Amino acid sequence: MLNSALELLQASIVGQTVRSAGYLYAVLETLHVLGIALLIGSIFAVDMRLLGLGRQTVSVTSTMRHLLPVCYVGFITAVITGLALLSAQATMIAASGAAPWKLGLLCAAGANAAAFHLGTGRGMAQWGEASMPPFFARVAALLSISAWTGVVLAGQMLPYT
Repeated sequence: MLNSALELLQASIVGQTVRSAGYLYAVLETLHVLGIALLIGSIFAVDMRLLGLGRQTVSVTSTMRHLLPVCYVGFITAVITGLALLSAQATMIAASGAAPWKLGLLCAAGANAAAFHLGTGRGMAQWGEASMPPFFARVAALLSISAWTGVVLAGQMLPYT
């Protein structure tokens, strides 16, 4: 069933266009990298603040308020361009040994973010301006850094495994 969906994606007008339009793949790849930079750069900055870096300078609430919109733009850009890139060679990419790792780590990063925002992160307004965030917020930050680093590594390994 998954293979059929991948074949449909690859045979779609998007897949055909990405494969056949001169520099489109390179443009999409560039936009994908920029989306990842916005996404992971803003996430890592938030994670570093959750780990205590800069706690005398900026509150967690302020950090989140300023960086989450950047994160959302990066996420949307990375998803749209990632799906377009996948459509060009869906079956070949899915056959890569790194593909299940990338998908699994993306799911882990998403689950970690959801757990943080629905759990520990709900009380961040009460953490205080210069205080160290709670233990579970710091654990979520370490898990986030690990998962997103793994996503990038797995993405880079797709053509080689």
